[in-house]
Amino acid sequence: MFQTTIAGSLPKPEWLAEPEKLWPQWKQAGASLQQAKADATLLWIKAQEDAGLDIIGDGEQARQHFVHGFLEQVEGIDFENKVKMGIRNNRYDAMVPQVVAKLRLKGRVHAMEAQLLRAHTTRKTKFTLPGPMTIVDTVADKFYGEGKEGRINMAMAFAELLNQEALALQADGIDIIQFDEPAFNVYMEDAADWGVKALERAVQGLTCTTAVHICYGYGIQANVDWKNTLGHEWRQYEKVFPALAKSSINQVSLECFHSHVPMDLIALLKGKDVMVGVIDVASDVIETPEEVADTIGKALQFVSKEHLFPCTNCGMAPMGRDVAWKKLKALAKGAELARKRMGS
Repeated sequence: MFQTTIAGSLPKPEWLAEPEKLWPQWKQAGASLQQAKADATLLWIKAQEDAGLDIIGDGEQARQHFVHGFLEQVEGIDFENKVKMGIRNNRYDAMVPQVVAKLRLKGRVHAMEAQLLRAHTTRKTKFTLPGPMTIVDTVADKFYGEGKEGRINMAMAFAELLNQEALALQADGIDIIQFDEPAFNVYMEDAADWGVKALERAVQGLTCTTAVHICYGYGIQANVDWKNTLGHEWRQYEKVFPALAKSSINQVSLECFHSHVPMDLIALLKGKDVMVGVIDVASDVIETPEEVADTIGKALQFVSKEHLFPCTNCGMAPMGRDVAWKKLKALAKGAELARKRMGS
């Protein structure tokens, strides 16, 4: 009951990459970089176990960015001639690669870190991949065409590639495969219309647990500023949750603590596992176990204890390493307190 997990990313050690940045530059190269990525992955596997988490991830240590880490192994993408593009409906600008030809995987994408993860923990494992709609919103297109039809065609092409890697991750022994779709909270009508369909293509044939993470973004200033424009209630989930409730996806992750998401929206996910965000990734203030347990208690009004998984609101990539570590411990201790309150 109340199995704890993270949304995905964790801070990279300073010897691996620039600290506290969403798009950090690597501090190593070549074989040294590959070894450093592996070392950082092992470090965070151990740290999550030591903190007391139940479901362990790789911390996305081998990826510069949660989307681009996948794109680097895709043919048909030009990384040499990046262009500036508005991300998440122009919330912030980023230099992004361009899709210039038919997409195809070069080979395995995340074999190294997935196999390390499976080999170095006996606990349940979770691995994250970017969702197809969010990938489309994080690259420039010069191949699939303008407008809605072009975006859908490109999303389905990426979904096919994601499915190939997801099936391989399942063969690696990964228990839960999660797709990150922050774009679902930006383009709500499109998410319900074709975003969930693209997600269904990405999970085709999987027999492991499948999940989707939908948040309001990392704790960077651009996202904080955007949240301040959303008013007293954040009801974006209301438009996509019904479509997800009808889908084959097993788990849905949402942002709760220190957000303005009405807790009763969880009821729209009846029958699904719900990863309830109980840790704020936009603040360095460490949650108390009581605060975590209180958030769990509020969520229990709308989801059964068997279906509730305490989680972080989003990834912790831009956060200080020590702060992230303390928040992981608070997550585990808070879930433990919630179990005691339930008499378990």
